[in-house]
Amino acid sequence: MARLSNTRIEPTVEAMAISKTELKLRTVVQFIKPHPSSNDWRTILWFSMDHPVPPNAPGASRHLSGNPNLLPWSYTLSPVPVLLRDAADTQVSKTFTIPESDTVPLPTLPISFANLALYLQAALDDSRRHSADGSNLGKLGKVVQMCYPSVEQNFLEFDVPERSSVSGLFKRVIGRGHKDKKKGKQTNNEETYQLVTPFVPDEWG
Repeated sequence: MARLSNTRIEPTVEAMAISKTELKLRTVVQFIKPHPSSNDWRTILWFSMDHPVPPNAPGASRHLSGNPNLLPWSYTLSPVPVLLRDAADTQVSKTFTIPESDTVPLPTLPISFANLALYLQAALDDSRRHSADGSNLGKLGKVVQMCYPSVEQNFLEFDVPERSSVSGLFKRVIGRGHKDKKKGKQTNNEETYQLVTPFVPDEWG
């Protein structure tokens, strides 16, 4: 994903036509097993545009709390995919809605895959920092450790101090990219590649 800098997620023409503000991306990370007896987990990323929560809407306070166990408000506007099961955790499914925070703000659309990879890494690092405080914010880091223990061990063994600042870099990259877009300049993603391990196809594709 980090190397696909020319690929990006864009809002629809209709959405851009009716929106008077910047469109933000909401991300739900789901981990699923193909079968209860399987030891393998798969990761699914669900994307939607962020929708402001009407103050007088039923359950508005729940969606404004930033609870990562709840699907974003935008999912109340259309049928929820069956696979998501209303974000309820089961034996074969674990779900985490990346919350908006000062540390990891919602990315602005359009967003390149390279910057999206940086955003996801920043969200994971932020969740790891909350792993011991008993809050739901640490759930993503814990689920990644449960689903991919070998990958998590490699991360801990080869971690470097610079990775701790990935959320700050994400904010700088997103901010700079938005400014460069206004100036007509091409966004530079070289810093992204230094922090996010890219997927490189081998001879098996």
